[in-house]
Amino acid sequence: MVDRTTLNNAFEFVVVASARAKQLLSGCVPKVEASVKPARTAQREVMEGHVRAVPHDEAVEVQ
Repeated sequence: MVDRTTLNNAFEFVVVASARAKQLLSGCVPKVEASVKPARTAQREVMEGHVRAVPHDEAVEVQ
């Protein structure tokens, strides 16, 4: 279980971790030691600050 008490917004944590888990499932390389479950790996990446939300005005569309 992930401790989200240090985060300002639990909803943002869920959204960012979910998006990162989808990236991991599509073949992206993990930024931390990988777990068997991509969702856990994504949660650890967000908690450790390796992955963060990007404001919409800073977002870059990847093709």
